[in-house]
Amino acid sequence: MSRKNLIVGQSGGPTAVINSSLYGVVSEGRRHPETIEHIYGMVNGIEGFLNGTVLDFAETLPDEKLDSLKITPGAYLGSCRYKLPESLEDPVYPKLFQKFQEMNIGWFFYIGGNDSMDTVSKLSRYAAQTGSDIRIMGEPKTIDNDLVHTDHTPGFGSAARYVASTVREITIDANVYEKKSVTIVEIMGRHAGWLTAASALARKYTGDNPLLIYLPEISFDQEAFLEAVEKSFEKNCNVIVCVSEGIHDAEGTFICEYDNSVGTDTFGHKMLAGCGKYLENLVRSRLGVKARSVELNVSQRCSASMMSATDQQEAIKAGEYGVQAALKGETGKMISFIRRETSDGTYLMECGLEDVNHICNEEKTVPLDWITPEGSDVTEAFVRYARPLIQGTVEIPCGEDGLPAFVYRK
Repeated sequence: MSRKNLIVGQSGGPTAVINSSLYGVVSEGRRHPETIEHIYGMVNGIEGFLNGTVLDFAETLPDEKLDSLKITPGAYLGSCRYKLPESLEDPVYPKLFQKFQEMNIGWFFYIGGNDSMDTVSKLSRYAAQTGSDIRIMGEPKTIDNDLVHTDHTPGFGSAARYVASTVREITIDANVYEKKSVTIVEIMGRHAGWLTAASALARKYTGDNPLLIYLPEISFDQEAFLEAVEKSFEKNCNVIVCVSEGIHDAEGTFICEYDNSVGTDTFGHKMLAGCGKYLENLVRSRLGVKARSVELNVSQRCSASMMSATDQQEAIKAGEYGVQAALKGETGKMISFIRRETSDGTYLMECGLEDVNHICNEEKTVPLDWITPEGSDVTEAFVRYARPLIQGTVEIPCGEDGLPAFVYRK
């Protein structure tokens, strides 16, 4: 049987472990030289591929360098936010598949979140429609943890660990002074509050900060918020409040829109930021106490210093499993995570496969029964769900300059 080539790309926002999934795909591909001849990487995703920017991993990351991917955050191949046309009759599809044929591609892997799974769906449907035998697979990635039909996603565990650790550090900083203060911590999450909910992991004991947590799954009421802050002073004169960037009122208006002009990205999603600053000003003007806001911003996406070993290992496993499945003939699937427990309650994860057409353009939000009735905290059920995902520390080697020795694409 003649050998074919494998190609892999990354798309959407970076994470601490998206390169670990890439490592899993490439390393597993190299274990099958009798079937896979070359392993290519799309530089800047499907958009870069259309522009002819492709690398050969044998040249850029030979065996002795490939391991560095596991400790390097970001997206080694670069990313894009390119949306394929809805109509499979669009000329971009035959153009793409002509390029695949010219490069003798037999397997296509795309690592990304919801919009990336949309790309996998369209390409796999076009392949089926035209009789192409290319196996097209989706590798999950998102700190938002909002992909359906999977227990969680690679990237979430490390981002959750970063959020929890940072909120704990902010709490220690705030507790220096015995004077009323409120710190608003704004965390990523447009419609799903998984990452903000992870701030609950920062607590060392019952009643510890953050005292208030607000997710976009529940409508946000300003007056109820101010009352909750006032009441929280009974527990601690320094109140930490964690909010998702996408919190909104009962009419669906984002809180950040109350005094900000909000643009949209290439997928039509509103680019949200600023609710923390708005709430800071609200607290200061209405309650007359010291207030400040902290926006974690991009640092929460791919911090290597807080990389979860569990997250890293699962990302690698997802990459490996995807290649194994594709070599068995699977296509149009996304690798999923299935949670298991041993008899003594120890957390375990198994990989599975899900039809990507049932995943793309859907969104998994935090279950309402994991949010307290007043809508200002999460329950112990969420804590039990999230805590196993942040376990384990990854040792990041440093270079002669004393800084992390990440691998870079030149």
